[in-house]
Amino acid sequence: MSKAYHVLVADDHAVVRSGIAYLVNQQPLFEVIAEAANGSDTYMRVEQGGIDILIMDLSMPPGESGLVTTQRIHEKFPDVKIIILSMHEEQEYINQALHNGATAYILKSSADGEIIQALKHVINGTEYLDSNIQLSKDDLKEINRDGVEVNGLTGYASLSKREKEVFPFVALGYSNKEIASKLFISTKTVEAHKASITRKLKLSSRAELVRYAVHHHLIDL
Repeated sequence: MSKAYHVLVADDHAVVRSGIAYLVNQQPLFEVIAEAANGSDTYMRVEQGGIDILIMDLSMPPGESGLVTTQRIHEKFPDVKIIILSMHEEQEYINQALHNGATAYILKSSADGEIIQALKHVINGTEYLDSNIQLSKDDLKEINRDGVEVNGLTGYASLSKREKEVFPFVALGYSNKEIASKLFISTKTVEAHKASITRKLKLSSRAELVRYAVHHHLIDL
């Protein structure tokens, strides 16, 4: 008999994924059914369906920033509960992750019990913050502001769903053929998306695109 809630674990370290999966599978209502090592693979696995809860690191280099992946998943699959498990304790990361759609934020430095508490909260429809995190009133205002795009980027926000999937691979130097293979599309389609991306972002070269991506924290190198 299948367990009630299907979990996807995303982290760039296999040993971390294994540890989280072991912990989650010990809980009676949860079962890890998939793993991913980067943001792009995480999004595509969620897109395949059958995922109720995503436990994800924010930094999974080289690839798309976890903050971007969080927002993309939340916008397209709002029913998937996102638990961020990160080493980043900085308030700006916590604020942005919650604003982008994360339901819970846990620190990697905390005890295992925090993940368990997060799981219990998200299935009950409530948010959960690691007990070691304290948010001020200003932080809460920042999180709850309306109309904020990813990192305040209107140009990036204008990209289509597929263009946002192609974007990190282009910035990381993947060839058209490699991108086509990863996203199951033709090289001609990749070329068209690349042209559209550079036009919308008003960039004239890959070097400019890389600088744009790094400067705005859209990828982790």
